[in-house]
Amino acid sequence: MGWASGSKLVRPAAVGPMALAPLAADLRSGRLDVVDHVEAVLERVDAIEPGVLALLPEPGRRGRLLAEAAALRERWPDPAARPPLYGILLGVKDLFAADGFLTRAGSRLPPELFAMAEGPMVAALKAAGALVLGKTVTTEFAYFSPGPTRNPWDTARTPGGSSSGSAAAVAAGFCPLAVGTQTIGSISRPAAFCGVVGWKPGYDRTSRDGIVPFSPSLDHAGLFAADVAGIEAAAPLVTADWRPGALTAARARYSSPGGLPALLVPDGAYLAQAEPEALEAFERQLDLLRGAGFRVVRIPAFPDIEDVNARHRRIAAAELERVHRAWFAGYGALYSETTADLIRKGAAIGDGTLAADREGRFDLRATLERLMAEAGAEYWLTPAATGPAPLGLGATGSPIMNLPWTHAGLPTLAIPAGLSAEGMPLGLQVAARYGEDETLMAAGEVLEEALRRAGAWPIA
Repeated sequence: MGWASGSKLVRPAAVGPMALAPLAADLRSGRLDVVDHVEAVLERVDAIEPGVLALLPEPGRRGRLLAEAAALRERWPDPAARPPLYGILLGVKDLFAADGFLTRAGSRLPPELFAMAEGPMVAALKAAGALVLGKTVTTEFAYFSPGPTRNPWDTARTPGGSSSGSAAAVAAGFCPLAVGTQTIGSISRPAAFCGVVGWKPGYDRTSRDGIVPFSPSLDHAGLFAADVAGIEAAAPLVTADWRPGALTAARARYSSPGGLPALLVPDGAYLAQAEPEALEAFERQLDLLRGAGFRVVRIPAFPDIEDVNARHRRIAAAELERVHRAWFAGYGALYSETTADLIRKGAAIGDGTLAADREGRFDLRATLERLMAEAGAEYWLTPAATGPAPLGLGATGSPIMNLPWTHAGLPTLAIPAGLSAEGMPLGLQVAARYGEDETLMAAGEVLEEALRRAGAWPIA
């Protein structure tokens, strides 16, 4: 690990994420002209996108975006009046409806089937001044059949899925912000694989309207950015009941002497699902955080992790089948065998089993929050993925480290935390109590700063 030895980390040429907060400040103030910025980014896209394939092809992208940037500048001539995301380019996962774009959901089905109004999440970001760079590649219907996207760190490796293009577009410096969804690990895993920050909000904290569903009981809509500050800049815009006071109070607590939050590590069968390299790196990361003043508490947890995993997969299969029943009946031959097989499995799961499995989500949430209270800890901390992005593009890697937090609907952040022996990103996953997305941001800030101070991140 480069950070463990104190050596300087060097990014591949294809990796150049843009930090949202300082970029937004430069664009709003006029220090950076919005048209010039868009032109520069499009040059980067032209140079790098053929090897990354994060974006769906769009004839006329350059002309559209330059016209939109010019119109934005004309609409907001006064820097003091400009909205918070003025001129920020936004990647939109191809499950989200966005005005002026078809939605294909990574599939071969007619896009007319998925026509719907633009949802509140995309609309809010656009209203705040963001310009849609384009649709980003998703796996077919957000399941496991991968699209063409490659990891910007090593184009022989997967970027993860299903929000493949969103994570890769942020990592490659095409956009400082992208939207994604997670039903198992589709935000956290690609964020970890691509060395960016991924926020999976608490269940129902953000709207899922205007998004092609996978499993309505498990789907979450979240964000990718280069750092926690980038997530913080956008999260209040897409969360209807955002509590800025809770974030401010948590920041104050964590910045006071001895005020860093306690972190809870779930020892046992769940943690053992990670690969040896990821576990070894995790132990080094824990040592680093202890040295920075965090209290780390370890407890046995998830004795029933195999049951949790099975329950989650049954819900996903059953609800996917119900969402796709009519589409599959009419267009079954256009589905990949991977997705079709899950739909067929879902058809065999009865409504009674599905109802009981859905209740298990709340039981797990209660158990995890009780364990936190008993341990006097505010956050769970785990590896964000089973290991670094694997070689090959035929699969998107395992989401198993993300599954229980998605199942329980707890908010999570995936934060870059160093490099593997082969120079690929590794991430930490931090989970908060339900409804505590705001304090989670404050925790993300202090964790990110501790990693930076130790030389773990950012890369050079």
